[in-house]
Amino acid sequence: MKKTFVTLLALAFAAGNACSAFAAGPAGFARGLSGSSAVSYISEKGTIIPPFAQVLFCAQNPAECRDNNGLSVVALTDKEMLQLKDVNSTVNRTMKGRNDPSNELNGDVWKVNVRSGDCEDFALTKRSRLIAMGWSSRALRIATAYTPSGEGHAVLVVRTDKGDLVLDNRQSSIKDWRDTDLRWDKIQSGTDPYVWYRL
Repeated sequence: MKKTFVTLLALAFAAGNACSAFAAGPAGFARGLSGSSAVSYISEKGTIIPPFAQVLFCAQNPAECRDNNGLSVVALTDKEMLQLKDVNSTVNRTMKGRNDPSNELNGDVWKVNVRSGDCEDFALTKRSRLIAMGWSSRALRIATAYTPSGEGHAVLVVRTDKGDLVLDNRQSSIKDWRDTDLRWDKIQSGTDPYVWYRL
């Protein structure tokens, strides 16, 4: 495992962080979950080097990157949907959006359960809170994307029997992945946080 981590760290460092994520502002309106006609999941196109900041985050926070061997698809009951809505709105309301300083020495730093941060810090905090509530880590994946303005962004994608749902710090509503305004980039594996896929 240590050798795998060192190899991934070296590859990620060599490639750089291809997708920096920022604390993006409010998004435009999109159709809600009821607008989706059929269950749909994000299609992965092959493995890709993980974001360098994520590799460092897992090295510093191994408990946050551990697989809890749960289900990879959650049955979305009313109770689970209420939990998703509560976590999404609470984190969006209580965390202050703040971009990491732009300097080449520090780069993007991923953090969890902080008072302020950028979009991946929001996504990691939501993921951590849901896992603490008993959710399977395999169904909670960080994804990177681009906003309509071309800004790098990160969100939490929750795999459910109703499709992949997106928890975004730019809005309180939870949307089907197809109903967002995002251009998808890559997504974390459900079973191994060191494996990421192109989208």
